[in-house]
Amino acid sequence: MIATLTRARRTVEAELIAYKRTWRGTVISSFVNPVFFLSAMGLGLGSLVDRGQGNLSVSYLTFVATGLMAAIGMQAGAGDGAHPVMAGIKWRKEFHAVITTPMNPGDIVVGRAVWGTIRLTFIMVVFTIIAGLFGAFDVGTALMAIPPAVLTGIAFQTSMTAFTATREDSTSLTTIFRFAITPLFLFSGTFFPIANLPQAFQWIAYATPLFHGVELVRKIALPGIVPPDVTTLPIWVHFAYLGVMLAVGITLAARFLDRRLRP
Repeated sequence: MIATLTRARRTVEAELIAYKRTWRGTVISSFVNPVFFLSAMGLGLGSLVDRGQGNLSVSYLTFVATGLMAAIGMQAGAGDGAHPVMAGIKWRKEFHAVITTPMNPGDIVVGRAVWGTIRLTFIMVVFTIIAGLFGAFDVGTALMAIPPAVLTGIAFQTSMTAFTATREDSTSLTTIFRFAITPLFLFSGTFFPIANLPQAFQWIAYATPLFHGVELVRKIALPGIVPPDVTTLPIWVHFAYLGVMLAVGITLAARFLDRRLRP
């Protein structure tokens, strides 16, 4: 394991060098998007919800902000596991060059996961500070919810990497974002409690990874939150779900990438 991490560090160094040249392109996603989300959904729509007959135990801004921490992690992680991986396999083919060195496909997967952890942590810190300035929650408490949000993102990144390694073109990547990632974003408790869904759809939500990420972040960032804003599932269930997803994702991503790169 130590040898793997040592070799994977080279992937992290390569990603950091590339990021130094492209970081300006992430300003909108890291800084501007959170402001738009919180302004439109939290303050705009939230003011209507709070004046209505909603049964939330917290303000709608607070509810949405905690959900967005996990949802943004999912979107960023899935994005990192999709087209950049396809580029490394098929378009730029740098992964083929990497495995001519002492590194192997598993080192690429682990290295990209480590880099993803670093990048997602930065994104979450920025979002948490901005949300705190909006008055969504106490920043000190919300900072403790960053690791679960990052775990959610990396679980999606490694799983998406495994999927991408089996694809021949990007068409299926667009399809999975349209018909999987977007519905998860909308129906996993980010914008409203899943208790508002019909019973059958609630059980479906329990089976989805973003639901567990949202619940975990919300319960840690808002210790006093109660049902129906959250479910009664214990925190360890959410950690276990995402931990298993991460482990399976890394294992399959390394296996499928090895199969794809070695003729």
